[in-house]
Amino acid sequence: MDGTLVNSDAVVERVWRGWAEQHGLDAAKVLAVVHGRQGYATMAELLPERPMEENHRENALLLAEETLDVTGIVPIPGARRLLDAIEDVPHALVTSADGALAKARMHAAGLRMPDIQITAESVGSSKPDPEGFLKAAAELGVHPWDCVVLEDSGAGIEAALAAGMRVVGVGPRAREHEASALVDTLEQLTVRPAPEDAVRLTITR
Repeated sequence: MDGTLVNSDAVVERVWRGWAEQHGLDAAKVLAVVHGRQGYATMAELLPERPMEENHRENALLLAEETLDVTGIVPIPGARRLLDAIEDVPHALVTSADGALAKARMHAAGLRMPDIQITAESVGSSKPDPEGFLKAAAELGVHPWDCVVLEDSGAGIEAALAAGMRVVGVGPRAREHEASALVDTLEQLTVRPAPEDAVRLTITR
């Protein structure tokens, strides 16, 4: 969702800069690892000696703050057209946000929520663990190797590849990682039906 369908960078930067300042951490270092993973996992990486219970407690506070802050949230270019194009294609939203945050951001961006949503509450492990993508494939009733993932973050790309899926990296952050293919925005993607109930995903340059 974040960075792939919704541009929430302004909110993420506001909230996590505040968290970095509270803990005497360099904000640039924090923002370099925060994208694509659940907040408690970011905290565990930055404060490795702190009890995980404290990370979960603070993560809950940050999620509540982020859910209320939708200023500056906009759709990624091409997101609405893509969601319209895949409306009749099996698809799922796999996000490190919890359900409330996902709904708040998708609504703020004017985007519909897919029927199948794998959110923070759905998994036991954060990206880069592949659990979320594997659970989505299971709920869709398809093999992981028949899935294509759209991701912007290193953690998300790593998780998708570990799940055995092809992954299209979206936006500038994705260019730093080994995605199967890359696009600047979703405007470069076209989805069309193909023979035998397949779908053809075309990338234009």
